Amino acid sequence: MFYVSLCKRGPGVRFNKNVYRTIALVTQFGINMLVPIFMCSFLGIWLDRKLGTNFIMIILFFIGAVSGGYNVYRLSKRYLKKDDPYSAYRHGASFYDDESRTDEDEGQDKQDSI
Repeated sequence: MFYVSLCKRGPGVRFNKNVYRTIALVTQFGINMLVPIFMCSFLGIWLDRKLGTNFIMIILFFIGAVSGGYNVYRLSKRYLKKDDPYSAYRHGASFYDDESRTDEDEGQDKQDSI
């Protein structure tokens, strides 16, 4: 009964896609950061046990952290790329400003409408 009341939406309730996209992006940041750290750490623990050492795990942990940080940097750079039409929407500007729109774009729009 409680589940049914949660599923019903009122007349003025709308879902915001930007919220879900942001949640997905934050989740991707976390996954892109944690997977290399865990993989390198477990590899370091395995190598430490096989070789009888105590420092390989620490070295590989930092290598995983750096590679995870680089993955997050690349993902955020791609997310905020200026040539992406969705990026212009996220930044509050229209993708086709008056200065950036060319005659070729207008011709393409006419062909698309035919």
